[in-house]
Amino acid sequence: MAPGSVAKRLRKEFSNFHSDPPQGVRLHPDTLSSGNMGQWMVLVDGAEGTLYAGEHFVLELTFRDKYPFEAPSVKFVGQAIPMHPHIYSNGHICLNILTDDWTPALTVSSICISILSMLSSCTEKKKPPDDSMYVAFAPKDPKKTTWLYDDDTV
Repeated sequence: MAPGSVAKRLRKEFSNFHSDPPQGVRLHPDTLSSGNMGQWMVLVDGAEGTLYAGEHFVLELTFRDKYPFEAPSVKFVGQAIPMHPHIYSNGHICLNILTDDWTPALTVSSICISILSMLSSCTEKKKPPDDSMYVAFAPKDPKKTTWLYDDDTV
């Protein structure tokens, strides 16, 4: 896919996301003012009635030239990283649609809905069991991690 096609897809998603974001997420003001289609910051609010109610997080999405045939790099950034069994303290997210189960039909909205669903269904705030080891040796880009998906119960 040519970079022009990537830019066209991202402009369309950006417009749709800005005008009609999923409940509990919205574009960060810096993203709105920067005009950088290659990197978005998304504000995520913990859903009411969940362990994360009243909490606020920031997702960073980085798009490469192969988007939408390749998933964007997605991670939580800033001081508030959700404590969750599938979210590492460096912000990396172990979620199958960000790697193996990605399809070009998925969008930024569907990514955000999946992450909100993952947070909302969590029954206990705790770090992944291998958090310390992973964070010590993890690549900066979560897309360079080979994830093992072995727990669908969280």
